Amino acid sequence: MSPETRSQKKKYRGGVFGDVYTHMTMVVLPKELDLEKMEAISHSASSSKPAPPFQLKFQVPDIGLALKGFLRTREVGEFLSGALAGAMTKVVLAPLETIRTRMVVGVGSKNISGSFLEIIEQQGWQGLWAGNAINTIRIIPTQAIELATYECVKRAMTSAQEKWNQADCPKVQIGPIHFNMSLSWISPVAVAGAAAGVISTLACHPLEVLKDRLTVSPDIYPSLNVAISQIYNSGGIGGFYAGISPTLIGMLPYSTCYYFMYETMKTSYCHSKSKKSLNRPEMLIIGALAGFTASTISFPLEVARKRLMVGALQGKCPPHMAAALSEIIQERGLRGLYRGWGASCLKVVPSSGITRMFYEAFKDILLMEKHLL
Repeated sequence: MSPETRSQKKKYRGGVFGDVYTHMTMVVLPKELDLEKMEAISHSASSSKPAPPFQLKFQVPDIGLALKGFLRTREVGEFLSGALAGAMTKVVLAPLETIRTRMVVGVGSKNISGSFLEIIEQQGWQGLWAGNAINTIRIIPTQAIELATYECVKRAMTSAQEKWNQADCPKVQIGPIHFNMSLSWISPVAVAGAAAGVISTLACHPLEVLKDRLTVSPDIYPSLNVAISQIYNSGGIGGFYAGISPTLIGMLPYSTCYYFMYETMKTSYCHSKSKKSLNRPEMLIIGALAGFTASTISFPLEVARKRLMVGALQGKCPPHMAAALSEIIQERGLRGLYRGWGASCLKVVPSSGITRMFYEAFKDILLMEKHLL
């Protein structure tokens, strides 16, 4: 055998089989370890207790916890604050509401003291609270929806306005004229006030109809059940929305003006006094002034609205608000548009101030503890 053959044989034995043996060792050793582990696991499993049978469990969601979290939100706190403020205000001012309604629709005496004495003579002291149950039921959801809607829309409008102004506002060019589509000219307070008035009116108008019928015609509608039955039998569901168009027309300027005036006077007063917020008496006064201004501006529409709603009882209901305003001017002149204005201010002015004061107080109680203010 030649030296080359011997060297190749040694190379074959040492190189090839050596490489193969090394490779086999690297591959087989992990498999041996895995087998040892599997034997150990099977041995422990055989010596342990048998596995429990499969069980399917259903977990009912914690409704109480979800409800508790929902009640702690800012929106619910504002809703409850508005409901409580409206209820307390109406209980205190129910006699003024009764006198105001009689004077506005032209029932009985033309002055406050005369209407007061007539009610006492005809119905006794309880007559001052005629229709107060339905009035309280009406005002609780009305104020709750109105104030909660106002706060929610104001926050949404303010946030949208800030985001719009931070981004590049769209621009429109018509020839040499450039328009910057900015939202800075829109008042979030005015938009929120208008939305609050419209939404609360749409939701609670049937209760307003019932309250007016019980107050103006207690002989025809002696109780709430009778009023509901007669209105439904005569007009169906639409009967509870009689006069909804003039109501919306009258509510829109009042609600917009009230919230805009309140926020404007509040901001100006706090700026002049170098303070961040109002105390309770200041809320009462500024709320009353805002209510006085809004009521004075929108009162002719309120008179026309009352005539449209109650005119159906006398069989001579005007076809629309413009016709109602025209009839009032023809019968009593321009002063007729403000008939009952004194009684209305006597009710609206303290009502606006007291409602705002109670609302802010309840909101502080319900929201300050949750650090939402």
